[in-house]
Amino acid sequence: MGDLFRRLGVPAALATIALVLAPGGAGSQSATVKVAFLQGEQVVYVNRSGSTLRQAVTALLAGPTAAERKREIASAAPAGTPLRAVSVANGVATVDLGERFATGTKAASLSARVTQLVLTATSVPGVKSIRLLVKGGTPLGLFPGYVTSGPIALRDATQPDVPPPGPPAPGPPTDPTAAVRALQQRLADLSFLPSEAVDGKAGEQTRFAVIAFQKWQGLGRDGVADPATQSALASATRPTPRTAGAGSRFEVLLDRQLTLYIENSSVVRTLHVSSGAKGFETPVGRFSVFRKEANSWSVPYKVWLPWASYFVGGVAFHESPDVPTQPASHGCVRVPPYDAKWVYDHAPNGTPVTVLGSSR
Repeated sequence: MGDLFRRLGVPAALATIALVLAPGGAGSQSATVKVAFLQGEQVVYVNRSGSTLRQAVTALLAGPTAAERKREIASAAPAGTPLRAVSVANGVATVDLGERFATGTKAASLSARVTQLVLTATSVPGVKSIRLLVKGGTPLGLFPGYVTSGPIALRDATQPDVPPPGPPAPGPPTDPTAAVRALQQRLADLSFLPSEAVDGKAGEQTRFAVIAFQKWQGLGRDGVADPATQSALASATRPTPRTAGAGSRFEVLLDRQLTLYIENSSVVRTLHVSSGAKGFETPVGRFSVFRKEANSWSVPYKVWLPWASYFVGGVAFHESPDVPTQPASHGCVRVPPYDAKWVYDHAPNGTPVTVLGSSR
């Protein structure tokens, strides 16, 4: 699909946008408009009945259907935002929205709703850019990442405006100790740490491995190998798959905030991850990796997603510098920098991914 976008001259970032077909969409003889909603860290287009810009924007402001919300398709545009006026002249659409569109303080949400509006409007034939008004006036400085004093074009919403990130900075140097090496070796034996990380040096990678073990055991998630954690380590056995399956595959355990990598029914790695926060839950079900990007650009949230392996819509495994112990993402599965490239390399297209709400 990405090759097709490039041959057609579509901006590279748009290759990450999925098309979700709603009832009455493709295959129907009725006219449809494409509406840009959110899933994971990307945009998904959903078909709605209609043919005009007004109908497209009205459908956007109405939000996803109940069935779409069950598939974790969401919208950053505030529900109940009125459409005051809309017009098109010389390819520029002027869209005047109620002040509710500009409410809120979260930069990611404010940016994403403008992205949705631009992508929805420019999908209507004849619209090349939009001039956004809020309650009849130009909303200056309200939407991070956007200059609203003039028309906003499709490229403004989809092309990266910051360089991709470099490799993560190394942590402070530490001297190896026998106690840390013994802890690391035990974590590696149980699948929570790669064998090459057993070096006797304390650091964040070891702390994340301890957190992953604590998650699996149901202990406090602080990354400290305290007496309770040490006692559990002494008697623990390697995690086992929660579902049956053959070959290489991943299981994402939402209740434990862990990902298991499984080969031939044996768990090879158990990884600390963070999935979708409330309102952006990672979809539950059986999927498979279908697109990979070493540096993926999140169109709605305007951030880079290194080592991204997409497995449903805009939902992917990807590297993040912020992987807390609780769900925190927009639906993707965040992986720490130490493990992100490893996951990417072990998740070729077609790799099965099972997301479980309960793993007990």
